[in-house]
Amino acid sequence: MENKETVLVTGGSGFIASHCIIQLAAAGYKIKATVRDLSRTNKLNQTLLSGLEKYEGKSDLSVDWKIANLSSDDGWDEAMEGCDYVLHVASPISTNLPKNEDEMVKPAVEGTLRVLNAASKAGVKRVIITSSVAAIMYGTDKQGVFNENDWTEPFSDKTNVYAKSKTLAERAAWDFIEKDNSGMELSTVLPAMVFGPILEEDFGVSVGVILDMMNGKYPIVPNWDMGIVDVRDVAALELLAMTKPEAAGKRFVCSAENMFMKEQNEYLSEIFPESASKIPKRVAPNWLIKFLAFFLPPLKMIAEGLGKERSMDSSQAKNLLGWSPRSAKEAVKSAAESAKEYGLIND
Repeated sequence: MENKETVLVTGGSGFIASHCIIQLAAAGYKIKATVRDLSRTNKLNQTLLSGLEKYEGKSDLSVDWKIANLSSDDGWDEAMEGCDYVLHVASPISTNLPKNEDEMVKPAVEGTLRVLNAASKAGVKRVIITSSVAAIMYGTDKQGVFNENDWTEPFSDKTNVYAKSKTLAERAAWDFIEKDNSGMELSTVLPAMVFGPILEEDFGVSVGVILDMMNGKYPIVPNWDMGIVDVRDVAALELLAMTKPEAAGKRFVCSAENMFMKEQNEYLSEIFPESASKIPKRVAPNWLIKFLAFFLPPLKMIAEGLGKERSMDSSQAKNLLGWSPRSAKEAVKSAAESAKEYGLIND
């Protein structure tokens, strides 16, 4: 099916972005995608074509790769030219949180504004920004169910730098669109922990959690209850938010269901018995994780939520857009299976 509309995907080499490109190709859109350099695009084309054939049963792929960086104005006007829609997926993220917050916050906020400015000038119809559930649930004592009406308090000392960057970037986007006179529309998608199948050895940060557990990196697990979603369902929601008229001006929480890390590991041990002896199932006391968070910054993201009952309500995406995600178990299983295929789990 040929579609005359053109979609730009930012950060086209990333985990979520790659699956967005695959689903856009399957739907027949013309695709542009940004990368920081073109040296990887030959391999990326092969990776994406393989994923398109495996998950969509199609083989018609053509991506017009453009160079653009969140930290520079260069390239964005050219990348945006002729585009009807933009999926802004690119965002700084790392398991090693920076000592200087500006290293993550500044490119997230300024990069988002660069994309929106260029899109507005180019006459883009709608931009979909990939935010995060980190933008709704930190810096607050609230417990229970979180939805699109909730916002993280970015300047709370309980808010980690990643949550701060996603919150301030999304806030900046909504402020921009309120003042924009071009008629461009905005929607945001807020994924939880993104699992599901990786397409190459370069995997998403969330999937790294599963690899660490299956490779025996830790002897214990935190008593952490996390929202989980399959990357294919994130991409599906991005496309729904892009095409459905009723999605304009709305945020969409993107989480299939919650799962404790211990429960996740018990499930992995059950379906991969050859790895069971390495997968930790003992739960660490909350005080220990909170203590270690002072020395291991990545644990700060977990420590802040320990002992709190938190779940995410994705009913708006399901009821308004007809989104129907896979189960958390399927997302976990497919992530582990694909990681095994690429030799990333040591048997």
